Amino acid sequence: MQKENAWNTYTEEQLEELEALAKRYRAFLDAGKTERECVTETVRIVRKQGYRSLDEVRAAGSRLQAGDKVYAVGMEKTIALFVIGEQPLEKGMRILGAHIDSPRLDVKQDPLYENTELAYLDTHYYGGIKKYQWVTVPLAIHGVVAKKDGTKVQVCIGEKENDPVVFVSDLLVHLSGEQMEKKARVVIEGENLDILVGSRPQPKAGSAGINGTGADQNGADAAGNEPDDKKAEKEAVKQNILAILKEAYDMEEEDFLSAELEIVPAQKARDCGLDRSMIMAYGQDDRVCAYTSLEALLGIPTQEYTCCCLLVDKEEIGSVGATGMQSRFFENTVAELMDCAGQYSELALRRALCRSRMLSSDVSAAYDPLYWRYFEKKNSAYFGKGLVFNKFTGSRGKSGSNDANAEYIAAIRALLDKHKVAYQTAELGKVDIGGGGTIAYISALYGMEVIDSGVAVLNMHAPMEVTSKADVYEAMKGYRAFLMEA
Repeated sequence: MQKENAWNTYTEEQLEELEALAKRYRAFLDAGKTERECVTETVRIVRKQGYRSLDEVRAAGSRLQAGDKVYAVGMEKTIALFVIGEQPLEKGMRILGAHIDSPRLDVKQDPLYENTELAYLDTHYYGGIKKYQWVTVPLAIHGVVAKKDGTKVQVCIGEKENDPVVFVSDLLVHLSGEQMEKKARVVIEGENLDILVGSRPQPKAGSAGINGTGADQNGADAAGNEPDDKKAEKEAVKQNILAILKEAYDMEEEDFLSAELEIVPAQKARDCGLDRSMIMAYGQDDRVCAYTSLEALLGIPTQEYTCCCLLVDKEEIGSVGATGMQSRFFENTVAELMDCAGQYSELALRRALCRSRMLSSDVSAAYDPLYWRYFEKKNSAYFGKGLVFNKFTGSRGKSGSNDANAEYIAAIRALLDKHKVAYQTAELGKVDIGGGGTIAYISALYGMEVIDSGVAVLNMHAPMEVTSKADVYEAMKGYRAFLMEA
């Protein structure tokens, strides 16, 4: 079943729309390199479109009506957006769900140390990565520092043109004979993914190290205790980094204990290919589906059924925690939504979730002819062939998957053909090679119809991933068609 390349079907007007969408998408990627930043940027965008927070609706005692646009945020890392439909919520919703967390390096709680006059931040990698891909590339530090007094400081180092960047070092090739004999998964050990952040000692303050307090020539007192200035000299590079953080963020070393700092590639999203047909950027798994879902929601008028865009955290580590899909955030938010619409009851909530239809939007592996032996050509996703549907995910014997019903797939096919959306179906590699999961199986627990869909990606989970602009455009079109007619 050969699918036509979508590039061959576009009019000049559609090509202009495609490029405009790609430009907005690249801006979103640059503004949202962490889940917190994605939520902040999403709120900024939707408030310009007239969306109100559910907290504002409750505080005003307002009653939600058809056409109202609202959103709810969970712990600044997940967000649900709704356009209230004409039918009661218990009739079900049309939901686009995606995740906004991406593989990265997280800074540990006690991270800063000095070794041979080099200062490092100790890290713990997040999600499935090839560790060797993260060495010798320019990296940026993003996140928040929460202080004991309740204040919170936003941190972003490495994104402005004049900002410094940080990096993970690698062994030079001249000495790497033994290293090159190792298996790829241990060429770089997880504990060696530490970030080099400095090499300059803190300047000495005049003759502060010479005193007349009974210290010996090495600076120790009669009890053998070194003065603070001598201790600082031994870790002068670390002390210099702390001084920089203090000046820039009023941050003490102990504030690392309540910080969430993420190490991500410092590069901007870029057009890729001499023909500018692709986008190369960090975090396209799964912000490509998150952004196209958001665009689809923003572009629709009031529908028969309430439409929702749900962007969640923690998918890369199993959708766990208070901001992952396994939490009650979405269920609780829908309950609040129904209450603000005067429609809440426990039974009505259960009906609303069970009767909903969802596209679990997550990326798929694009066929790479350089690694053809890991793909099954007839059931692979290809650049330029449009929105990808995965009837099931999981691994090997469909372990851990949601397996969509044939009747639901038929209905999806019909509406995509009606709206002239290019689409394809795929599996994630050969049957016994590997696999992966999404949030689909969690939503399916409510009894709703769910199928995985998304955009094909090259270099998935690498620091820089690649998508086709045509597929991004077709995904947005497909998601919008789903919200309007599913």
